[in-house]
Amino acid sequence: MYKLLIADDEDEIRNGLSHYFPWNEVGFEVFGQAANGRDALQFMAQHPVDVLLCDIRMPIMTGIEVARELSQQKSPTTIIFLSGFKEFDYAQQALIYGVKNYILKPTKYSELLNVFTTVKEQLDERQATSMRFPPSPPAAGAGLDEDSALLSDKIIARIKRYVAEHYKDASLEGASQLVHMNPHYISKYFKEKTGENFSDFLLKVKMNKAAELLQEMNYKFYEISELVGYSNAKNFTRAFRKFYGKSPREYRNTE
Repeated sequence: MYKLLIADDEDEIRNGLSHYFPWNEVGFEVFGQAANGRDALQFMAQHPVDVLLCDIRMPIMTGIEVARELSQQKSPTTIIFLSGFKEFDYAQQALIYGVKNYILKPTKYSELLNVFTTVKEQLDERQATSMRFPPSPPAAGAGLDEDSALLSDKIIARIKRYVAEHYKDASLEGASQLVHMNPHYISKYFKEKTGENFSDFLLKVKMNKAAELLQEMNYKFYEISELVGYSNAKNFTRAFRKFYGKSPREYRNTE
């Protein structure tokens, strides 16, 4: 989940945005609220956030002043302005400080959804890029491609280790949280780097473990089913037969 700070001097609007929009479904967590720009900056100094949804006109410190300060700090926080004012000069100032998203009051559900869906995609891509190409310089004699390949190997190795250790409950969502990438992106990334779908790899690990357990006579079939993540023994038997060409019982009797 990306962390979101909502700054607006109107309590009703601030609380309404915080509690009545399904942020979690879009990939965000409301990490805090602020009643003015100064409070927003003070909060962010102690609790960094990924996105600031900020009213453009607030007492003490305006949204424009907040954007200017964050720009000077070279902050990576994405800023989205929220305002009932349509004056062109405000939008123009926002562009100077890198603010590209501007939502008008009263806010519409569809507009919030569209803007934050796009921002989430941008954050996912930024995160993936930073993992592929870390800011630290490569070692002497090593090129960027070599450095990127090394990092890629580490990511894949970490995902495979996660599956090997947590095969019972492992999932694409769990893997994506582990390496801080979007599940859809991880699915394509894993396929691209290994030539194998994540779901096929997970199934292979489950079935290999099941075959290993079947060679130990003290485990009953339903117990093995549960140990590799199948609550329904029939589903386990069906998956095992499809993978090995024989049922768990036949496998135990022939191996």
